[in-house]
Amino acid sequence: MKKIFVLDTNVLIHNPRALFSFQDNRVVVPMTVIEEIDDFKKGLDEKGRNARQIGRYLDELREHGSLKDGVTTENGNLIQVVLFKKDEDVLQNFQLNDKNDNLIIGTALLMQKQFPDALVTMNSKDANVRIKSDAVGLKAQNYNNDKIEFSELYTGMSDLIISDEKIIQFEKEKFLTNEFGDFYPNQYIKLISKENDQKHYFSRYSKKNNSLYSLTHKKNDTIFGIEARNIEQVLALDLLMDPTIRLVSLVGIAGTGKTLLAMAAGLEQVIEQDIYSKLIISRPIFPLGKDLGFLPGTKSEKFNPWMQPIYDNMNILIHGHEDVKTNKNDRKNFTKKSVSLDDYLDFGYIELEPLTYIRGRSLPNQFIIIDEAQNLTPHEMKTIITRAGEDTKIVLTGDPYQIDIPYLDSQSNGLSRAVEKLKTEHIVGHITLKKGERSKLADIAAKYF
Repeated sequence: MKKIFVLDTNVLIHNPRALFSFQDNRVVVPMTVIEEIDDFKKGLDEKGRNARQIGRYLDELREHGSLKDGVTTENGNLIQVVLFKKDEDVLQNFQLNDKNDNLIIGTALLMQKQFPDALVTMNSKDANVRIKSDAVGLKAQNYNNDKIEFSELYTGMSDLIISDEKIIQFEKEKFLTNEFGDFYPNQYIKLISKENDQKHYFSRYSKKNNSLYSLTHKKNDTIFGIEARNIEQVLALDLLMDPTIRLVSLVGIAGTGKTLLAMAAGLEQVIEQDIYSKLIISRPIFPLGKDLGFLPGTKSEKFNPWMQPIYDNMNILIHGHEDVKTNKNDRKNFTKKSVSLDDYLDFGYIELEPLTYIRGRSLPNQFIIIDEAQNLTPHEMKTIITRAGEDTKIVLTGDPYQIDIPYLDSQSNGLSRAVEKLKTEHIVGHITLKKGERSKLADIAAKYF
């Protein structure tokens, strides 16, 4: 084996499949990692589920050989569980104590001694472990197998300079057959005149017809009482209001209107157009700053503090919505003065649901918004998207720069991964919003901090 990868606990807790990610190499799991995983396995959260899955993977490997000597997998990995033993040569170069991190690093040093011709790499999502490993002469790296290059994250838009003749043709016929290159499905193309760069139109690419079409949604169109304030919001609403697009991702800094646009589109299509049976809104439960601790009350009462941003946006939309239909059916017989968020909740049009309870559900014909999706792991994102039943639409909103979960970053979170990995699908659309619209103060804060 030319390479040996020693895995830290956080790598396996982040992704149990990391065991099988290093093809044709030796993968070492220190015994200390097994002991740490054992402490997680009783939890009911994602860490607990991943810890139990790791145990199942390793137990299945035992049926094919001894983990002490190493078991070869189908993709050529040799997976080995190693117990650290005190070694004088290792101890000379390493100040060993009972800290688990040091025992794991010590195991990597022991492997380096046993296999001097192999390149031993300490694989950890903990920066301090990587620093200490480097300090004692070990190669150290982050777990990058599930990362995407965030600086090159798909934005959903691009510019295309064409002749003025083509611009006039598009203006007249509202579409152009694509003869300009390759685009992703539902990508927005800004058509710019070669002769006059001030003359331009926005179009959306259809992979099915290999053509560029004019937007269905216009800037002055009102969606549940609100109008788009900039072209990015127009493009976002164009995706949100298209029932053929089953997954929409909206990425942008604070104040760009991601959540407000998603909720307006959801309310419009659930309450006004009756396209979906229910609007479900959820977000990861993770505090900014110190945790509130135990909260008394029902599930709804416990969840309320986490959903306050949703309530704020809902109240803005509902109070600003002037044209509530009263003749569609009896359940929608509200007046402008009496309508409230509680009314919609009571009649079942809106459901605010913790992500904790979404596993195992099947959600057909519903408009689902997952707010703050940057705080989800790729595995959690997969779990959520696979809940979608027939005719369901899922909207992901978030800012990859505002991540509150340890060991997640702008490159490895579930939102960034969903944007990059699903961009080639016909029923998926994405827009990156950059212009803040909340207030001048909010825009300045998002820009400079």
